[in-house]
Amino acid sequence: MTLRARIEYAGRARVGTVDGDLVRLHEGTIFDPGPATGEEVAAADAHWLTPTEPTKMVALWNNFRAAADKNGWAIPAEPLTFLKAPNSFAAHGQAIAVPKSHDGRVAYEGELGVVIGKTCSAVSAEDAAGHILGYTCVNDLTALELLQRDPAFPQWTRAKNFDGFGVFGPVVATGLDPAALVVRTLVNGRERQNYRVDDMIFPPAELVSRISQDMTLVPGDIIACGTSLGVLPMKAGTVVEIVIDGIGTLRNRYG
Repeated sequence: MTLRARIEYAGRARVGTVDGDLVRLHEGTIFDPGPATGEEVAAADAHWLTPTEPTKMVALWNNFRAAADKNGWAIPAEPLTFLKAPNSFAAHGQAIAVPKSHDGRVAYEGELGVVIGKTCSAVSAEDAAGHILGYTCVNDLTALELLQRDPAFPQWTRAKNFDGFGVFGPVVATGLDPAALVVRTLVNGRERQNYRVDDMIFPPAELVSRISQDMTLVPGDIIACGTSLGVLPMKAGTVVEIVIDGIGTLRNRYG
């Protein structure tokens, strides 16, 4: 397993691998880091960037059985997806601004993110895992009231795509078994979410295969696998941490 990252160093983006409290810089890309240069940066002092530069984030709704059971939602026959645009992407440690054009409630959603490693279009379920580079932490922010404010047209695009509403990182973890992972969300240090990834209705490789039937996924794209129980709105000044053992902690301040 490796933990791959992108940080800003000496005024430019660099690729590194995380080794304990250090980020060791490499010559290559996030997809092929190449040899280490010998340069090291303390992880606590690093200026983190999003680990990839996606063309899109494909996100899921109603993809966990526990949440479906509690909320009375039917188990979907196929993945229910929406898109998050590049303007929404934000990195570990970046402050997330309160939207100026919306004064309603904004909720966190701690999620597992699948990072695409190879271009895939109409890939089979058997081949899908080979197109995954690794996994990351995601905080899929949502402006709650906007979703259903107009009964004639649910506003998923606006509710999900304010600047900074698609946080992911701090790293891409390769060589993991996603079914063994647990997603936890801490809000000002208090645990609000704790759920197992193996409760997913559509697991990561199946998501890659199914989504690739509809749209081409390119290296660096993210699939946010959806969330489970414990989603709540935040106040300005809230610190949210998405913690997945084996990947790390994605930490941001809202407002």
